[in-house]
Amino acid sequence: MNKLPFLRRAALLAVGFTFSISLHAHPAADAMTEAAKKLLATLKPEQKAKAHYPDLKAEARHAWHFIPTEMVSFGRKGLPFTEMSDDQRKLALALLQSALSEPGYSKATSIMSLEAVLKEFEKNSKVDRNPILYFVSIYGTPDAKGTWAWRFEGHHLSLSFTIVDGKEVVAVPSFMGTNPAEVREGARKGLRVLGVEEDLGRELVKSLSAEQRKAAIYAEKAPADILTASAPGLKGPPAKITPLSPEGISYSRLNSAQQELLKKIVAEYANRVRSDVAKGDLAKAAKAGWDKTSFAWAGGIERGEGHYYRVQGPTFLLEYDNTQNNANHVHAVWRDFANDFGEDLLKRHYEQAHRK
Repeated sequence: MNKLPFLRRAALLAVGFTFSISLHAHPAADAMTEAAKKLLATLKPEQKAKAHYPDLKAEARHAWHFIPTEMVSFGRKGLPFTEMSDDQRKLALALLQSALSEPGYSKATSIMSLEAVLKEFEKNSKVDRNPILYFVSIYGTPDAKGTWAWRFEGHHLSLSFTIVDGKEVVAVPSFMGTNPAEVREGARKGLRVLGVEEDLGRELVKSLSAEQRKAAIYAEKAPADILTASAPGLKGPPAKITPLSPEGISYSRLNSAQQELLKKIVAEYANRVRSDVAKGDLAKAAKAGWDKTSFAWAGGIERGEGHYYRVQGPTFLLEYDNTQNNANHVHAVWRDFANDFGEDLLKRHYEQAHRK
């Protein structure tokens, strides 16, 4: 079965997928709800048993990872595309498209398609490089005015969404990765799915003066992975994180052009999701204070050299690492200190429900 044409057909279908808008729900919540309901309605009982967790508090919701499925020791949660019909896969991608911006959706489906590139290059790999080995899991009951969550996940892609009372939408943790970061041979030579994230970071660090670089570059060697990839005693990334050490150069020490570059980096990550969600994330970052935001770099500053950067503000952390496979393998994540998996909003939701 040729899986790549399916992704292309489904991308065209998803762009044309329309949703009714409730007067009271957040438009994104309404769109996701309708898409999730359409998918769930097609599932057989054995499929629904894998895809749907009726309890929003199910432990599975926080059990996430971005490594290949065979390497996930706790077992990847949800219903895989490999166990869906072609029509169900289209509906699953329509659910994904309902949450993402057009560039974000293009990145996500391109990341999936890179598995076929790896399959071609790694002819003796023990890992199943399969562009449809991706999973959908839904927690709680999708409702335009309700509280529920869902995740889309597989190798190098883990996107979590939480909807609270149909009015608030949280799109973190948000992880994207690419291997190869740049396709260097074959029909797709030159493809760089997360190239903007790399180029903006390098543009900023190379724009710094010698004095600024002393503050921004905190290590000559980049870490082997994003620092939030794991935690002691856990088999995967932590569900909740705390701010990393305050390395790097502060926003206030950048000139105006550099400050705009920093904001462009943050916007590139935030704009993975649809604009009515991304605008809220960017407004939250601005309200918390750009002057309290910092940029830190580790490793070389030339293309082909292993490198890492992060942008950290009072409310969020984004990390980018490109060290594996001779600096041709990217991991890039957006985290929220208080609201990963919607935890802060859910806490308030449950407190208000208890008072009624």
